[in-house]
Amino acid sequence: MTRLKMNGLEVEVEHGVTILEAAQFLGFPIPTLCHMEGLNPYGACRLCVVEIGVAPRSKLVSSCTYPVEEGMVVRTSSRRVVQARRMILELLLASSPQSKTIQDLASAHQITQQRFKQEWEDCILCGRCVRMCEEQMVAKAIGFRGRGEHRSIGTPFDVPSEECRLCGGCSYVCPACELRCTYDDKDPEKVICGGCANLAAPCVAKDQFAEMMCYMSPCVACEIVDR
Repeated sequence: MTRLKMNGLEVEVEHGVTILEAAQFLGFPIPTLCHMEGLNPYGACRLCVVEIGVAPRSKLVSSCTYPVEEGMVVRTSSRRVVQARRMILELLLASSPQSKTIQDLASAHQITQQRFKQEWEDCILCGRCVRMCEEQMVAKAIGFRGRGEHRSIGTPFDVPSEECRLCGGCSYVCPACELRCTYDDKDPEKVICGGCANLAAPCVAKDQFAEMMCYMSPCVACEIVDR
């Protein structure tokens, strides 16, 4: 067992677990986005940051990838941690404001305004779909391509993968696919948005995965009309 102090409490957890796993076991909530049970930790979104150490030498680390250590001091909701999470959520909202998952996380953190330009991206590069395809479906049909601002997810050389079984697992785990239906109830022509009639996954190339079906309820492929 490993002894540490979390949020002022002396606790013991199993050796080798991550800070996130220890916090979840002890009942301390930590928001996550790229992390998903059953998939290897990735640490892409940084939403699960916690503060470790003692000021002024404390630092922020991603709890999903950082293992517990003997004598470690952890704070899961300090002022510095909350400020970092709010900033990350604002940036995610700027990238993909149509995501229900991100919108709900923003509401939970009392974010009421957006200070950054909205980009309406269909992918936040969290890596869930890539890890699902490789680790759970054992297909490796999709992966990351490019670097920096040109980084994207798709098939090698944009050629349809023969390994893809069109299972829809990538859409099922995608937080950016869970979109809110929006309509203007004052305009009769927009009362019914019709977005849920579209079964094309917005996070992958539609021409490569035209046969893919989505089995998530509610529909994860609702695309907002008239952005």
